[in-house]
Amino acid sequence: MARSQNKYADFEGLRERAVALRREGYSLRQIRDELKVFNNDILNQLVKGEPPPTWTKRPNAKDDVRAKARELRIQGWTYDQIEAELGCSRSSVSLWVRDLPKPEPRYTQQEQQTLMRAGLARLRNTQDEERQQTKEAAKLAIGELSARELFLVGVGLYWAEGGKDKPYDRRENVVFVNSDPGMIKVFLAWLDLLEVEHERLRFTVMIHENADVAGAEQFWAELVGADRSAFNKTTLKRHNPKTVRKNVGDSYRGCLVIKVLKSADLYRRIEGSWCGIVLGADSAT
Repeated sequence: MARSQNKYADFEGLRERAVALRREGYSLRQIRDELKVFNNDILNQLVKGEPPPTWTKRPNAKDDVRAKARELRIQGWTYDQIEAELGCSRSSVSLWVRDLPKPEPRYTQQEQQTLMRAGLARLRNTQDEERQQTKEAAKLAIGELSARELFLVGVGLYWAEGGKDKPYDRRENVVFVNSDPGMIKVFLAWLDLLEVEHERLRFTVMIHENADVAGAEQFWAELVGADRSAFNKTTLKRHNPKTVRKNVGDSYRGCLVIKVLKSADLYRRIEGSWCGIVLGADSAT
């Protein structure tokens, strides 16, 4: 212990030597070996206030990224653009460039709105394409329907959209109403499956009075392939000027009512079949 104390008795002289070595570019390890000072606390006191030489500093892996971020900011890039370009966090970008002046907007407000509308249009086109691809894949997955499958579809279709008998109002007749041409086609195919004669079918167009009535009548007549004599007088719905209709345009053709004459027995078969489907669903679960 006495030897150690004697060794560091001339602390100021030892510090002068240590500072001189530090200024010559010596590292702490080199100063330690040169002066034979192996006590880290004393070694740090000897060079206190003297910065380490540059060559001893460890390189910072983010120095290059920081320099690039500052360069991009000076060029007028936004935080989002720098973040995306360099793959770093927004907090890091802010820390590196916050002392730099905010760049002038690259676009006028009108130009920004134009770019936003263009971007939104591209997004909607992409979404529409994805929707169409999903629908097309689902359509192809159905394939051909068997007679039983078409029968079950038709029963469910009628029970959802067709007229039904009530205990307080006996209506044992088949009446189907819909505005979807696809639904109408499936329903007619279902009636063909059940061997319902076309002569028993009567059609009525229901449409707003301020729509293209003649065009709708022609459309439905061509769709069902029936003679105009099978069509009853078109039912016109009065227009209420206080309401704003959304079902307008060339695609609006009103609804088509399909009534099957002498259909009490057919209705009872439909209702019974639907009850069977309900029981089948219960047993399936």
